[in-house]
Amino acid sequence: MKLVIKRGRVIDPVQNIDAIADILVENGVIAKIGEAIEAKGAEVFDAEGLVIAPGLIDMHVHLREPGLEAKEDIVSGTQAAAAGGFTTIACMPNTKPVIDNAILVAGVLRRAETEGLVRVKVIGALSKEQQGKELAEIGDMLQAGAVAISDDGHYVSDARLLRNALEYTGIYGKTVISHAEDEGLVSEGYMHEGAVSAALGMKGRPAVAEDIAVARDILLAEYTGARLHIAHVSTKGAVEIIRQAKRRGVKVTAEATPHHLALTDEAVSGFNTATKVNPPLRSRDHVDALIAGLKDGTIDAIATDHAPHAFEEKDMEYKYAPSGFAGLETALGVVLTELYHTGKMTLPEIIRCLSAAPAKILDLNAGTLQVGVPADITVIEPMREWTVDSKKFYTRGKHTPFEGAKLKGKAVATIVGGTIVMKDGEVSTCGEN
Repeated sequence: MKLVIKRGRVIDPVQNIDAIADILVENGVIAKIGEAIEAKGAEVFDAEGLVIAPGLIDMHVHLREPGLEAKEDIVSGTQAAAAGGFTTIACMPNTKPVIDNAILVAGVLRRAETEGLVRVKVIGALSKEQQGKELAEIGDMLQAGAVAISDDGHYVSDARLLRNALEYTGIYGKTVISHAEDEGLVSEGYMHEGAVSAALGMKGRPAVAEDIAVARDILLAEYTGARLHIAHVSTKGAVEIIRQAKRRGVKVTAEATPHHLALTDEAVSGFNTATKVNPPLRSRDHVDALIAGLKDGTIDAIATDHAPHAFEEKDMEYKYAPSGFAGLETALGVVLTELYHTGKMTLPEIIRCLSAAPAKILDLNAGTLQVGVPADITVIEPMREWTVDSKKFYTRGKHTPFEGAKLKGKAVATIVGGTIVMKDGEVSTCGEN
């Protein structure tokens, strides 16, 4: 099978390419980049006026399978990923049962291979049942195909356990992903602690809880020489701590979410439970620091923390609603609207954060349009204006703080292994590729 994508603006930060060009795909891999490419019998995709980017990678997704399929499953989750322009997603282990052994890692990978529309990578649990007491089967899981280790959703409060996990994971050259919030400081809080929480009379989660946790985890990474990734950074203190650690040569990377880059704690004022996330939405000074950190490379990647819930779970008093919302289908639009169209970041910078950086962190053969690499490609229309309507989502989670928002910029085609799995918002049936 051959596919020629013609006359698009090809942006590949890895190869430092930003030019109008054609791309030839043969047998599922990138075969050539150049001008006026012709290939007999090839399908032609006219990308004039569009951006051709390496397939977007979301390294922080909750697919909820196994055990929590009422919230999401591999089929609906990968459909949502394709709709949002993502060609690869990495799923977190806080399922039921927890993905804390090689059998579960292999099982999810097998099911994703047969049922998924995009590529699925698995992140294994750091501790057994994510209870923070005993190491999970880290070596077995990594050998079974897990790309990283994390107790995401839970802070590893036992410093010795985290040290052991870093040392063990370091043997395999893989990364520990940290959910960094000191639980003693955030207990019973459910929004950012500050002026807005005081005005609303709501229990807050102080920013210093994240700062302390990030600092401790970085010190352990520095001591062990292992690789550490800080998930969903949300505070200005954490950004500065990570910045200083990188200057010292610590092997630390970090991510920020679209919602932490676009929204402040003012959004909570309407008590919409879609705004309840963990860590919480912060005040403007924190948001500005995140954007600056993303711009200067302190924060490496943008990841959604896609966390869908069943309708009835979120349809309750703010205090008792679970944290998280569905983010795969709005992420690119939010990022382009808030960062590109405001002039805060360039398209190559944004594409690096959404493709090359997560690929590097997870050691994936992806995130670039180099010849010979699997043809995972996202075609973007940066000027496309659209309105968020959760009723049209492919994900089972219909909650979003961006409901009704007018966004500018959208993926118009998602190509996985040379096969178009989404075009103009229409997603293929899983299994067709």
